[in-house]
Amino acid sequence: MTTYEELASHGGSPAGGGLTATAERIHRAVEGVIEGKPEVVRLSLTVLLAEGHLLIEDVPGVGKTMLAKALARSIDCSVRRIQFTPDLLPSDITGVSVFDQQRRDFEFKPGAIFAQLVIGDEINRASPKTQSALLESMEERQVTVDGHTYELPAPFMVVATQNPVEMEGTYPLPEAQRDRFMARVSMGYPSPEAELRMLGTHGAAAPLEDLQPVAHAHDVLKLIEAVRAVHVAEPVRRYAVDLVTATRHHPELRLGASPRATLHLVRAAKAAAALAGREFALPDDVRALAVAVLAHRLLPTAQAQLGRRTAEQIVLEILQHTPVPDPSAPHWRQQPLGHPQQDARRP
Repeated sequence: MTTYEELASHGGSPAGGGLTATAERIHRAVEGVIEGKPEVVRLSLTVLLAEGHLLIEDVPGVGKTMLAKALARSIDCSVRRIQFTPDLLPSDITGVSVFDQQRRDFEFKPGAIFAQLVIGDEINRASPKTQSALLESMEERQVTVDGHTYELPAPFMVVATQNPVEMEGTYPLPEAQRDRFMARVSMGYPSPEAELRMLGTHGAAAPLEDLQPVAHAHDVLKLIEAVRAVHVAEPVRRYAVDLVTATRHHPELRLGASPRATLHLVRAAKAAAALAGREFALPDDVRALAVAVLAHRLLPTAQAQLGRRTAEQIVLEILQHTPVPDPSAPHWRQQPLGHPQQDARRP
């Protein structure tokens, strides 16, 4: 009987040794700053290579902004940081047209969104109107101001941090905004051992300041191209659709996941497969990312909230009840002749 472990052990590297080594260098560089959170670092790299955006949510002081900065510093690309506050205006993000007296014409002054990696710090402290300024740029990678459309640089990624909604001075992110983020991750408190190591490294020096870029923007673009070429067999695609469909009919959810969520789940699974050195995605890749990709898009019913049921728990329950494809049945690595795999970037 074929197992997923046997399939994984025979998968060739989709990116080649050099590009896979580039991904590992980025991972090690970020992990050198963020102590004891290898799974969080791996997820952030997965989202980057899947051309998505990452939402980091947790209480203050656990390293949310440091993770975003470490990822940005490890890549030699343009980086802008936006501190979201209640008085932040949409034009501060997208830019504004200013009248030039000498030219007698309007000149566009780009906002902070015009960078390859944008760090949105405490995004839910700004008003919903300001938050919505990110919608077009996150989905279409462009900005429209005064009827003119401006393309954003590639690669483009938004890494946003937010405090729990129950904290003072925060606004819940609109559903459309949350749906733009490919994945949400919670940092969590470090283990006592990791916190002790942190005191030894961060107490005497600033590892973030010493972090040097280990990859260029064009290296990341090559990795993204390799991820697009990862094959996803029909049973794996159907498995992803089954998981998302289950959220739309679950009795404890008043809002299920969107078709964009299905696309994000498959794209993230392809990136995870590439990071694992495989040319094809497995159902295990989908399962491992389902909570991070789906949970933040779901809205539990009032009864579920009274019962202290979280969206994460409901996704785990759906994973338990959704049949997993048989690894011995499909040809995971075989791509149909004459039908090359297309990775649509937009739903």
